[in-house]
Amino acid sequence: MSANEQRIIDLESKISHQEFLLEKLNEVLYEQQKTVDRLEKSIEALKKRIEGEDLEPKIGPADEKPPHY
Repeated sequence: MSANEQRIIDLESKISHQEFLLEKLNEVLYEQQKTVDRLEKSIEALKKRIEGEDLEPKIGPADEKPPHY
């Protein structure tokens, strides 16, 4: 086997490895984007809940002072 043939084999091997790594990185990126999308939806839902709530403290019968105060 000539030196050039060996170089070609080595390069093909490296390219194959790089393609494998690229595919794995794409999978990780896809999963991370799904997580980001889910978290953004959760944040929006929480923002809507906060905006919908009355910011004044709730005073219930247990919190009211008795009439003699």
